[in-house]
Amino acid sequence: MGKAKAKAKQAKGQMKETAGKAMGDKRMQAEGRGEQAMGKTQESLENEAERVKKSGR
Repeated sequence: MGKAKAKAKQAKGQMKETAGKAMGDKRMQAEGRGEQAMGKTQESLENEAERVKKSGR
């Protein structure tokens, strides 16, 4: 996916969570938190893939 897309997913999730809070929409808040978690996971995977690639494995 790429680090930039992972960061974008995290930012989108943060905006969705904030909007959900402002509107009192619990579902939107939960979706935002989920997107943030997915983005963080994807970013971690990208970091690990880079680390493995640099180590020559």
